[in-house]
Amino acid sequence: MSKLRFSALLALMLLASVRAAAADEVKTVLGPRNVQLHDGAQALMAGDGEEGVRLTRLGLASAQGIRETRSAHSNLCAGYIMIDRPEEALVHCDWVLERHPDHWKAYNNRALAYMALGRLEEAEADIRRGQEINPNSRTLKIIKGMYLDKTEPVMPHIEIDERRNQAAGNKGDKPT
Repeated sequence: MSKLRFSALLALMLLASVRAAAADEVKTVLGPRNVQLHDGAQALMAGDGEEGVRLTRLGLASAQGIRETRSAHSNLCAGYIMIDRPEEALVHCDWVLERHPDHWKAYNNRALAYMALGRLEEAEADIRRGQEINPNSRTLKIIKGMYLDKTEPVMPHIEIDERRNQAAGNKGDKPT
């Protein structure tokens, strides 16, 4: 899989993860309780990883309760992957999974970080665990496809049959 295609798929997966985490955020009638977390999630969904990480870090500092804290760490995991800092992403994915071992989105994101680091066995284990928790996840199916593209790439087999030119009356090399 080309680096550009991998990056595009990665961005789509991360955006889906951030949207899901943003939906977990506790909100009041007047708006989000933690504006920086909200704005950080919005920046990540818009594809601005640097700003998303910056705002989410600020939001984490004032997070109230486990849901906001979990959302912040989950979004930081996705954001750091988005800006190609997978080692830092692992810290936040691990934080979520140590406290919430059934958080399938964190397994999804950590698998992406592991793939970026070339740690394919660990990526495979996280994909498998995420699918055990949420077997119908479209996101995990896409990530598994990305994993398979890295580990078992499909090599195109193309055969060019030069006889076609001869049948059409074109003068060219005769097949041997």
